Amino acid sequence: MPYCKNEKSTRYRTERDFLGEMSIPEEAYYGIQTVRAVENFQIVGFPISSFPKLIRAMAAIKKAAAITNRKLGLLPEEIAGAICQACDEIMENKHFKNFIVDLVQGGAGTSTNMNVNEVIANRALGLLGRSKGEYNVVSPNDHVNLSQSTNDVYPTAIKIALIYSVRELTDAMAELIAALRSKEKEFADVLKVGRTELRDAVPMTLGQEFGAYATTLGEDIERLNEVCRLIREINLGGTAIGTGINADPRYPKNVCRELRKITGLDLILSPNLIEATQDTGSFVMLSGVLKRTSVKLSKICNDLRLLSSGPRAGFNEINLPVVQAGSSIMPWKVNPVIPEMASEVCYQVIGNDLVVTLAAEAGQLELNPYLPIIAFNLFESTRMLRNVMITLARRCVMGITANRERCQKLARNALGIATALTPYIGYEKASEITKEASETDRSVYDLVMERGILSKRKLDKLLSPERMIKPRRINKHIRIVSTE
Repeated sequence: MPYCKNEKSTRYRTERDFLGEMSIPEEAYYGIQTVRAVENFQIVGFPISSFPKLIRAMAAIKKAAAITNRKLGLLPEEIAGAICQACDEIMENKHFKNFIVDLVQGGAGTSTNMNVNEVIANRALGLLGRSKGEYNVVSPNDHVNLSQSTNDVYPTAIKIALIYSVRELTDAMAELIAALRSKEKEFADVLKVGRTELRDAVPMTLGQEFGAYATTLGEDIERLNEVCRLIREINLGGTAIGTGINADPRYPKNVCRELRKITGLDLILSPNLIEATQDTGSFVMLSGVLKRTSVKLSKICNDLRLLSSGPRAGFNEINLPVVQAGSSIMPWKVNPVIPEMASEVCYQVIGNDLVVTLAAEAGQLELNPYLPIIAFNLFESTRMLRNVMITLARRCVMGITANRERCQKLARNALGIATALTPYIGYEKASEITKEASETDRSVYDLVMERGILSKRKLDKLLSPERMIKPRRINKHIRIVSTE
């Protein structure tokens, strides 16, 4: 049994189930169901201990169940107390080396649930002065899993863990937004040319550009908070398919109340536990918002790469921080590695969304057995996005500087400034001048002055930066200037 043997262990205990016997390292808190799962599922290489929020959430649920079962007279005081103490230790990040099953597994999360049940049971036995494996005293199934099923425990734990994960993500997003807002203020007076379809458009400020980035990410903090209000609805107490078999009628509301106390989250019990047990809609919603955020973030990173392109053959309007050499052959070449890395993360999150969507759609009848792969992708997406937001803020955005003279030069020579003149000289005349400026490589300003279409004073006023970067009142009855 290569995955139950431990080279550091010299003693083993024997555990039995209906499939037979297995040897378990004496020091291990996990048991036979865990070992079987480890043998069956060697998939992504990430044991559930790599997802501490999920483990702590499982322990919180087991504690809430033990308290509720004790209050309902279903669990002896001594056993309930030992289970609760074992759960407290796990919530304090203890015994994590015993959570060894791969997160991606068959069975809708049963292996994860049993890994947790066995660790809690064996730790509780130790607290009671008994030996590991004495399941006639504290049983993983009959005591730790009392009034429960994987099918209500596992999705509830995933939701709790995701709420905490999203909170960390939104905190990281807020840090990136703050960095962008600081650049919005710093670059408020830097006039530059706007671009649409990579062609010269009307002027704007560099500060306005960064302010737009901050706003678009801020919108997704709101969307993430909204989806968390959906995720907080749980099916705990529904047991196997939502009918509540093997649970006291009083159990669902009471265990939900206890879980709220333990987690500090405003969890609510679904009004239809059968529907809630088979539904994965809230996971799809969260994945969709994460994809939306990734699409926006990658677009921002693409913009940063364009704006910093060059330095001599590109836009060269901003400078990204120099964080490492960019070439093994070209001297002093510096690449936009942070935005590039951020886009790579975004592509992964977008791909994860497809996996979540397909897995959610593939559920049958009263249960979706693909919750493990849904959980894996959502945890990966939230964790990667959190990390990339922090890295992008600290290693890139905060160190961005503006090439002010370059921005101003491009803005002054841009053909798009003719747009500011159309209310005064008309679209056709403005188009004629713009065409000539493009063909002769001259400025719109010079051509308007040369033709005497507008006075210098009027032209300077119309083309002043403060008038071109925001709305302005225009006289409805203005007469188009004739140049005949």
